[in-house]
Amino acid sequence: MPVVVVESPAKAKKINEYLGKDFTVLASYGHVRDLPPKDGSVDTENGFDMTWEVASDSKKHVKAIADALKDDPVLILATDPDREGEAISWHLEQTLRQRKALKKDTPVSRVVFNAITKSAVTQAMEKPRQVDAPLVEAYLARRALDYLVGFNLSPVLWRKLPGSKSAGRVQSVCLRLIVEREMEIEAFRPREYWSVRAMLTTPRNQTFEARLTTLAGKKLDRFDLADATQAEMAVQAVSSRALHVASVEAKPGTRNPAPPFMTSTLQQEASRKFGMGAKATMSAAQRLYEAGLITYMRTDGIDMAPEAVTDARRVIGATYGDGYVPKSPRMYKNKAKNAQEAHECIRPTAMATRPEKAGLTDSDQRRLYDLIWKRTIASQMESARLERTTVEIESEDGQVGLRATGQVVTFDGFLKVYEEGRDDSESEENRRLPQIARGDATPFASGSYTRGEDDASYLSKDAATLATQHHTQPPPRYTEATLVKRMEELGIGRPSTYASIVTTIQDRGYVRKEQNRLFPEDKGRLVTAFLSNYFRRYVEYDFTADLEDQLDHVSAGDADWKELLARFWRDFSAAIAETADLRIGEVLEKINEVLEPHLFPPRPDGGDPRLCPNCEKGRLSMRTARSGGAFIGCSNYPECRFTRPFGPPVESDEAPVVPPEGKLLGEDQGDAIWLHDGRFGPYVQRGEVTEDVKKPPRQSVPRDWPLESVDLARALMLLNLPREIGTHPEDGVKIWATIGRYGPYLKHADDPAAKGGKTAPLPELADVFEIGMNRAVEILAQKAASRPGRGAAAQPIKELGDHPDGGPVAVMPGRFGPYVKWGKINATIPKGTEPEAVTMEAALEWIAAKAAKSPAKRKAAPKKAAAKKPAAKKTGTAKKPAAKKTGTAAAAKKATVPSDDVVE
Repeated sequence: MPVVVVESPAKAKKINEYLGKDFTVLASYGHVRDLPPKDGSVDTENGFDMTWEVASDSKKHVKAIADALKDDPVLILATDPDREGEAISWHLEQTLRQRKALKKDTPVSRVVFNAITKSAVTQAMEKPRQVDAPLVEAYLARRALDYLVGFNLSPVLWRKLPGSKSAGRVQSVCLRLIVEREMEIEAFRPREYWSVRAMLTTPRNQTFEARLTTLAGKKLDRFDLADATQAEMAVQAVSSRALHVASVEAKPGTRNPAPPFMTSTLQQEASRKFGMGAKATMSAAQRLYEAGLITYMRTDGIDMAPEAVTDARRVIGATYGDGYVPKSPRMYKNKAKNAQEAHECIRPTAMATRPEKAGLTDSDQRRLYDLIWKRTIASQMESARLERTTVEIESEDGQVGLRATGQVVTFDGFLKVYEEGRDDSESEENRRLPQIARGDATPFASGSYTRGEDDASYLSKDAATLATQHHTQPPPRYTEATLVKRMEELGIGRPSTYASIVTTIQDRGYVRKEQNRLFPEDKGRLVTAFLSNYFRRYVEYDFTADLEDQLDHVSAGDADWKELLARFWRDFSAAIAETADLRIGEVLEKINEVLEPHLFPPRPDGGDPRLCPNCEKGRLSMRTARSGGAFIGCSNYPECRFTRPFGPPVESDEAPVVPPEGKLLGEDQGDAIWLHDGRFGPYVQRGEVTEDVKKPPRQSVPRDWPLESVDLARALMLLNLPREIGTHPEDGVKIWATIGRYGPYLKHADDPAAKGGKTAPLPELADVFEIGMNRAVEILAQKAASRPGRGAAAQPIKELGDHPDGGPVAVMPGRFGPYVKWGKINATIPKGTEPEAVTMEAALEWIAAKAAKSPAKRKAAPKKAAAKKPAAKKTGTAKKPAAKKTGTAAAAKKATVPSDDVVE
C-alpha cells in the first residue's frame, strides 16, 4: 500500500478515513530534523552548507515510515500547503533516502490540499507533483538566517550584557516595537482641554445632545478651551442664548463588509472579541482544520474559491432572504506578496455547516468556528445602508454654534450577521437623532446633567449645559492583536511566525502581558537598547521587511538563496567583529545614556538627577547582576550602598524602613548587627564589609516578617541558623532546621552546609526555631515513607485516554507545575490552563510540538556507529560532518539556537 505522510496524528486519522484501506497514512509529528544547536551547523566558509540532525523523538516516527515503505516503496508527502509544509516533506525525503528506505531512483510524490475534506483530498491525490525546490530554498535561507543571527548575536549579548538571553532575528524587532511604544508613553506629557455639551429639545419634546463648535463667532479648535475659566465662560455664553436649527443635512451612505479572514486578521479579531492570544487562536484553528471544518489557517490570501462563493450566496438567500444577496459575487483582491505561498482565505469547508451544527465541544474551537463562519457569510452579503445626519444649531446673534451628528441604519445588510471589532472607541456618529427641521427652536432640557463631587466639570444653572475637562492620552500599549496588525503593516514576519514570535518574547521574560496589554520588562529594555546602539541596522523595521521581501523572491524562484545569505553574512559578521573589544562598563554607560530619560528623569529642584541621594558624592548608574536583574546603584560602592530598583525613582513622603546605608539593630559579642535592604531583598548581617572580610555572615529575612518587626532578637535568631536540633536516635546523624530557597526545612546530615543528606520541608516558619527532636524524626520518617526507593509513582491528575499511536496520555503533577505525559514525552501545560480542563485534542498538540522541538540527545555510541558507515553522497544542502567554526560563534558551542519560525 502507498505510504502517505502528514504532520499530525489527528490529521492522519482524518485522511485515512477518506483514502481507505488501500493507503497507509502516518504522521511525522512536525519536522523530523533540524540544525543541531552547536557551532558549525551552518558552514559560512563552504557555501552555507548545513548539517542536519534527526531529533531523538523523531527517530521512531522515521523508522515507522521506513518500515512501512518496505512493503510498498511508494511515498506520498501530504504535509501542509506552505513553506513549512514543503520543508517538512523535503526533510522526510532526504532522511529516508539517507536511510536507504528509498532508492535513488524511487519517485516521491507531493500532494497539497487547502482543506481536509474527502473531495479536496481525493482531488489532490489525482494531481501529484514534486517537492517545490524554490519554497524549500526559501525555508533553508530563513532557517540559516535565524541560526546565524541567534548563534552569533546571542553570545555577544551574554558577554556584554550579563543576564540577557538569546536574540532572535524577527523577535528582536518585535520587541523593539513594544519597548519604543513604552518609551513614547513615558515621554508623553498630557495636555488639558475642555469640551462643552448641551442637552436640547425639539418641538416634539424629544431630547438630543449637541456639542459646542463655535464661540464668539469663531470655530473652536481642540485646545481653544484650555482651562476651567475659559470653559465656564463658554457654558455661560451657551446657556444665556436662545438657539435654533440653522441646517439639517442628511446623506445616504453604505458600509461594506470586511473581507474573509487571513491569518493576521483572524488573530486580531479573536483577540478583540474573545481575548484569545495568537498562540491559542492558532491552536484552535489547527484543530478545526484537522477536523475538516475550515480551510488551511496559515495564509496571506483573502480570495475565496468560486464554489465556496456560490455556496455562501445560497446559504444567505435561504437563511436571510434574497434581499441580503448582492446582485453579483463580491471579489476580494489577494494581498499575498508571493503567489506560491498564497492560499485561499480562512473559511468553512461547507457553508451549510452552521456553528450550532458543527458538534464542537471545546469552547475555543466553538467560538472560533462561529467567528469564521459569520465573517465568511457576511463577506458575501449585501452592504448596509445608512443615513448620516448633521444638524447645525446657532444663536440669533451667530456668536454660538453647536452641532449634533448621528446616523440611522435603513437596511442592516451584512450587519445582521457580523460586525468587525475595533481597536479604538466608537464615534458619536452612531447616535440616532430625533426628527428635526430647519428653523425649529431648540430650548434647553433642564436638569439633564449632574455633577459628581470628583468630576472636573462645570454646569450651567439649569443643568442643561455641561463643560467637561479632558486630557490628551498617550498612545495605547500594544495588545497581541494590535501588535500583529503593526507587524503586518511593516511587513515583519509572515503568517506562520506571528504566534511564535509574540509567544517567545513573553517566554524569555522580555515582555509580560497584563489585562491583555504587553509591557516590556527590564531585560527587554536592556536588550533593545543594546541592539539599537550596536546592531541598529538589524533591528530596523525597513531592513527586516526588505529581508522578508528577498525571501519571497527566493520562494518565487526569482533569487538565489545562497547569494542572499552571502550578502547578509558579509555585513553581519563585520558588525559582530566590531563588538569584540567592547568593555561591559562601556556598554552599560552607553545604555545609561540611552535610557537616561526613563531611569533618571529631571528632579523638581533642578539638581543633577544622577547624583546619589544618599552620599551626595557618587553617580547613579545602571548595574546588572548575573541573575539577569538590573538595578540602579551608586558609583561610590562599597562606601555607599545605595541601590534602587531598575526604572525611574518612586517619590514617597514616607522615610524608608531601611535607609540606604542600612539600619543598625544593636551589638552582639562585639559585632554590629545590621539590617540591609539589598537588590535581592532584605537581609541581616553580622559585622561590616572590610578588606579582610568581604562577605560577613548574612541571612535573608523571611517574606512573612515585616521589616518593621525585625529587631536585634529576631536578627540573632536568623544569624544563628541553621539550628542544631540534635542527633537522630537511629543513626546518630545530626538534624538541623533552617530556611532555604524554597522555605523552611529539615536537614539530616552531620554538616548542614555539605551537599547530600536527607531533607524534609517544614509546614510553618516558626517550626525552624521551635521544633523538637520527636517531631523532627516524625517529619523525616513521613518524607521517607512518601518516596520509597527512588520515589513513588505520582498519581495522574486526569487520565485522557490512549494516544492514536498507542499508550496512555495523562495530566501529571510536577515540581514546576502540571504537565501532559505520553511515554517519554513530557509536555508543559501553558500558563492559565487548569489541568482538569485539559482535553485530548490540546494534549496531542502539545505532545506533537514537544516532539518536534526536542533536540537529539548526545550519545557517543551512535556517533561512532555513524562514522563507520560509508560517506553518503550529498543531497540538497547537507554538509559533511566536520564543519569549520565560524567567527565569534566558537564561543557559543552549547547555545540553543533561537528561531523565529516554529512549526505549531
